[in-house]
Amino acid sequence: MKIQNKTVMITGATKGLGKALAFAFVKEGYKLAICARNNKDLQEVKEELIQLGGKVIAIQADVSNERDVDRFVSIVEYEFGTIDVLINNASVFGPGPSLLLDYPSRNFEEVLRVNAVNPFLVTKRVLPGMMVKKAGSIINVTSEAGRTGFATWGAYGISKFAVEGLTQTWADELNETGIRVNMVDPGEMDTDMHQIAVPDCDYPLEKPENVVDVFLFLASDQSIGMNGCRYEAQKFEQPKEVL
Repeated sequence: MKIQNKTVMITGATKGLGKALAFAFVKEGYKLAICARNNKDLQEVKEELIQLGGKVIAIQADVSNERDVDRFVSIVEYEFGTIDVLINNASVFGPGPSLLLDYPSRNFEEVLRVNAVNPFLVTKRVLPGMMVKKAGSIINVTSEAGRTGFATWGAYGISKFAVEGLTQTWADELNETGIRVNMVDPGEMDTDMHQIAVPDCDYPLEKPENVVDVFLFLASDQSIGMNGCRYEAQKFEQPKEVL
C-alpha cells in the first residue's frame, strides 16, 4: 500500500544517493520536495519523477544559505503543508585527496558550510511545523569518515564528524516530542563523490539505489520511537512486522 499525503524533503537530489532516494520515495507514494544548486539537472530529475506519477516541487537552492533555506521550505509548506520527513543529504567532497597541511582554507570553510551548516539550517527551519504535529522524521546522511579520520580526506570527514554530533544533539533535545532524528551511513557507493575521494578504486561498489531501504524504514511509522540511532545502510535488514 502506497503512502498517502506525506511529504518528504530531500536536499541534493540530482545525482548519486539523493537521486536514488527521490525515485524510491516517489514510488512509495510520497509527495516530494527536492532542491539542488544546479537548476538544469534539478529540472531534468523533476520531469523524470513526474513521469512516474510523482507530485514534485523542485527548487534551485543553496541550503547552506539561510535565505535559500527559508524560501525553499516556505514554498513547500505553502504547496504541500507540513514536511513529514527531512533527509539532509546535500554534501560536497571538496578538493581531491589532499593532506590537511596543503588544504586550501577557502575549501575547508566551504565544505564545512555545505556539509555541516546546511543540515542545521534546514532542520531548524523545518522543525516548527513538525512540532505543531508532534511528529516527524529527520535523517542525516553521514559516513564512516565521520567516525574515523582518514588521511587525505580533508574537510569532508571532519564535516561528517560534525553531522554525527549534530544528529545526537538534535535527538537529545527533541526526545519525547514525537520527532525522531537519526543518521545513516550509506557506505561506499558508485558515485561521482567516491570517484573523487578514491580515484584509484579497484573494487566493486554498491549502487545508490540498493541502499534506500533504511531511509524508507526511518521515514515510516515502523521507526517511531527510534531516536539518535546510527544505521549502516549496507548492513540494514528490514524488521519483520509484528503480527
